[in-house]
Amino acid sequence: MVDRRWHSSILDVRNCRGADCDTDHYLAVAKFKERLAVSKQAAQKSNGRRFNLRELNELEARKQYQIEITNRFVALKNLSCGEDIKRAWENINP
Repeated sequence: MVDRRWHSSILDVRNCRGADCDTDHYLAVAKFKERLAVSKQAAQKSNGRRFNLRELNELEARKQYQIEITNRFVALKNLSCGEDIKRAWENINP
């Protein structure tokens, strides 16, 4: 009665002979558990930009990165509580 691809989702099936549905058939009740799968492409896709981490081995690039990160944290620390966080992030991250 169940398509082959759905047979592993069915947990329990019972029929209710006492249910009156004005028909000569019995009411069937099934419990099932559906598993959702995420496609591999969607799971691996990143919406961010890629970073070249090998550049951090160079002294000048490492210092520039440290300065940028420090400036971002200082700017976040100086935020007032009432300021819109999205607007503040846009000011920090040009």
